[in-house]
Amino acid sequence: MVNGINPLINMNNQTTDKIISSKNIVTPFSKILKDALNQVETDIKTASDLVKKVSIGDVQDLHHVMIATEKASLGLQLTVQVRNKIVEAYQEIMRMQV
Repeated sequence: MVNGINPLINMNNQTTDKIISSKNIVTPFSKILKDALNQVETDIKTASDLVKKVSIGDVQDLHHVMIATEKASLGLQLTVQVRNKIVEAYQEIMRMQV
């Protein structure tokens, strides 16, 4: 069993209710999305700057550039997939009959 999960298994309902009702612990979904999008944007800018530096010969470590571009690419792919799932969920809710 993973050590980080053990405290969660031993929680009772009262402890769980406190965590859910506390405004300091629960982060809104929109804030999580906004922070993630800002991080992806930062990664893309960093990768773009490094590629520019490589093109003019300022960067000698090409592997750092490749890691940064791959990180930006994966972040963008993840963002697109999350957007697709959100749109799909929205469309599914709109198809529900009331």
